[in-house]
Amino acid sequence: MSSDLGFILITTVTAAFLSYSTNALLHSGSDSHGVSPRDYYLTTDAHWFNQTLDHYSPHDNRKFRQRYYEYFDNFRAPDGPVFMIICGEGPCSGIAKDYMSVLAKKFEAGVVSLEHRYYGKSHPFTSLDTENLRYLSSKQALFDLAAFRQHYQAALNVKLNRSSGSSDNPWFFFGVSYPGALSAWFRLKFPHLTCGSLASSAVVHAVYDFSAFDQQIGESAGQECKAALQETNKLLEVGLKVNRKAVKALFNATGLHVDADFLYLTADAAVMAFQYGNSDKLCVPLVKAKKNGSDLVETYSKYVRDHCMKDWGLHVRPYNRKHLKNTVITADSTYRIWWFQVCTELAYFQVAPTNSSVRSQQINTEYHLDLCKSLFGKDTYPEVDATNLYYGGHKIAATKIIFTNGSQDPWRHASKQTSSPELPSYTMDCHNCGHGTDLRGCPQSPMVIEGKSNNCSSPDVVNNVRQQMIEHIDLWLSECRGSTRSSK
Repeated sequence: MSSDLGFILITTVTAAFLSYSTNALLHSGSDSHGVSPRDYYLTTDAHWFNQTLDHYSPHDNRKFRQRYYEYFDNFRAPDGPVFMIICGEGPCSGIAKDYMSVLAKKFEAGVVSLEHRYYGKSHPFTSLDTENLRYLSSKQALFDLAAFRQHYQAALNVKLNRSSGSSDNPWFFFGVSYPGALSAWFRLKFPHLTCGSLASSAVVHAVYDFSAFDQQIGESAGQECKAALQETNKLLEVGLKVNRKAVKALFNATGLHVDADFLYLTADAAVMAFQYGNSDKLCVPLVKAKKNGSDLVETYSKYVRDHCMKDWGLHVRPYNRKHLKNTVITADSTYRIWWFQVCTELAYFQVAPTNSSVRSQQINTEYHLDLCKSLFGKDTYPEVDATNLYYGGHKIAATKIIFTNGSQDPWRHASKQTSSPELPSYTMDCHNCGHGTDLRGCPQSPMVIEGKSNNCSSPDVVNNVRQQMIEHIDLWLSECRGSTRSSK
């Protein structure tokens, strides 16, 4: 959910929020820290659905296999709710044991999770040429969810020996980050197919020049850490002019031949600390080094190597243009796929603010546009205005959507932070409340089983928001059942 890769630093731990490297919406590839990968999931057993390739063409009958997961151990047959976890910009490897597992048990709900088209193993084509990516969009993804939801409900009716005219189970949609936006947009576009939506850290407002992103990093860092980061960045820029190979070697990034790509990597590394509730791992040693007159670049590179790369899954390859141009489908294709969405409809260009920037001024609008054109062709441009016109952006005109955000998360500035009775919005204000805190707990990476809040600096803040979520879900499910009964 920092940069456009920041949405992506792939974490194959959570079904609803996978992948991340701040160029995307940042999710994380974290080590298990003594926990078996199997312990992260309720299930990893994959199922397949034949999905329509182009929902907008009445003549194109092509299909592709889309992966999904189901977990019904808590389901109260026959009329229990079905919770849909939306997967986003990364592989969907199962249904995770985050706070969703707690909610499913509480509401006696079945859980299903659908992999986003093109990601993971849900590839419509055998290559990722630009022409083959033409069916990759949030609009097509929403229709995927609708088609799957209808298919799954029909199959559930058969399994429960219900007639075709029987009432549907009440459905509720969930998502974090870009999937959080999809969750909100689904309720907007298909209100008859879900009783409501949880839009956690939902980036519903496409942003062309997203300077507020970097400004939030500065605020979250605090005065001392921000100053240390700014000085570190200036030293990096000077170092690149003096001996770029030696500087990049400190970050295991000698393969990045474009200096701006390297500076994007180092900017994203800082973002990871604040976005995922680990700011102390960055700020404590960096501020100490500045006070002691120690080498800031060496201190920062150690943080990147030991935490970002070793613990949280930051990779250098996604910043390498040669790698991003590769159209052969591999385990790393996520980054090219997400960049296509960024470059065509969403942007979220994390540009350096004019004043008091934490990241390099080389990370500007021209940098992003040049990258987009080099990857997908000279006519590539993000249609941000069209996206916001279609969905409403911050002014989304829907009902029964819960918006949640963490105070330290830079992505919250692309979410809906004003509240109303039909669109309640909650901000969890604490030192390590970041991206998806309501479902992931603290820190947000590595994953916390059941999303426990006890390691949040203010657990009560998170627990209070969760209680509000539960009350809204309970009310809207009840209203859904009531309207179904009254329509019989």
